[in-house]
Amino acid sequence: MDRDTGSGGPSTPSGPTARLRRRKGSNEVPPEVETNGDRLLFNDRNKYKSMLIRTYSTVWMIGGFVSIIYLGHLYIWAMVVVIQIFMAKELFNLLRKAHEDRQLPGFRLLNWHFFFTVMLFVYGRILSQRLVNTVTMDKFLYKLVGRLIKYHMVTCYFLYIAGFMWFILTLKKKMYKYQFSQYAWTHMILIVVFTQSAFTVANIFEGIFWFLLPASLIVINDIAAYIFGFFFGRTPLIKLSPKKTWEGFIGASFATMISAFVLANILGHFQWLTCPRKDLSTGWLECDPGPLFKPEYFTVPQWFPEWFPWREISILPVQWHALCLGLFASIIAPFGGFFASGFKRAFKIKDFGDSIPGHGGITDRMDCQMVMAVFAYIYHQSFIVPQSLSIEMIMDQILMNLTFEEQRALYTKLGQIIMEKQFGES
Repeated sequence: MDRDTGSGGPSTPSGPTARLRRRKGSNEVPPEVETNGDRLLFNDRNKYKSMLIRTYSTVWMIGGFVSIIYLGHLYIWAMVVVIQIFMAKELFNLLRKAHEDRQLPGFRLLNWHFFFTVMLFVYGRILSQRLVNTVTMDKFLYKLVGRLIKYHMVTCYFLYIAGFMWFILTLKKKMYKYQFSQYAWTHMILIVVFTQSAFTVANIFEGIFWFLLPASLIVINDIAAYIFGFFFGRTPLIKLSPKKTWEGFIGASFATMISAFVLANILGHFQWLTCPRKDLSTGWLECDPGPLFKPEYFTVPQWFPEWFPWREISILPVQWHALCLGLFASIIAPFGGFFASGFKRAFKIKDFGDSIPGHGGITDRMDCQMVMAVFAYIYHQSFIVPQSLSIEMIMDQILMNLTFEEQRALYTKLGQIIMEKQFGES
């Protein structure tokens, strides 16, 4: 926090009286987040050290992220699970009171019991069909997985009920308010963490492209907003985040839209990024990219100058959809960050944690990603996925919901129907 050390300004009251005045004032967070006014952050030399630390951490995060993307779907899912655990840890600790916890041994374990129960439920629902497709060739594993899927919901239900009973049996006199507030807080965390992660994992298996592009746009928008705000920021954008400026917001919006259009073209040329994953294997994928990823060619108008190097421009249809994602990442997704800022100010904390130097905690990096992941999934299902039933979708339902004997009976019945139609036509 900057301090005025000169003697030219008016004196500032100190001691108990000043502290009392500060307590009686607004519970908004502290003086260092006052508005920029007409002062550019670029001129504040104290910010350069923070910028270097933040840049160093960003480079490491991007390098690790790219490496995991290269490894494929399962490793990306594992990364999402690790991020979830760190987010839950940060949020569980936010309202934790050490004195009360010491009087409630095992109470924190109950939080993690609920966490892993919901994780089993969410990922069991999302990945069950892909697990079936992975073990189809092994009859024993196929039957075992079929049983697990059949009783998956009831297993998760009774695990939750066990946690519920555990909570009731551990209620302690004079601790009721703390215990019930923690119970409610745990369920809010589960909703926040698993709502976004469920959509994120669904995007991953629809094709890494639909996970990577939205996530990258949020990162680009965040970095661009920081850079534009650092060098040009003058006008405060919103009181919840006084360091955010209109200059940073507008500059980042343009940068994100341009990046969305260009990045979609680059990513769209890699089949292993665009193909959906139907099982839980780790090999690279090859598939028909579909019309969205097949280039369309446009002739450059005659009025373009002769020095322009291209007479014909190749554009993937998915690039137009990428503009919609870029628009959302620029204008709507930042409100996830504003919500997190308001939340932190309400609890008078600077960051959710200190896992990432210069950035705060994992939760501080995922606030906008939560909003973006949900939108990307809804957009993909509404405007990209064909609405009619395909042969693949019907086969998925057959494999998921029918036993091996029922599938064989269906095969025999279809054979009879086909034979009868052939004889009828002849």
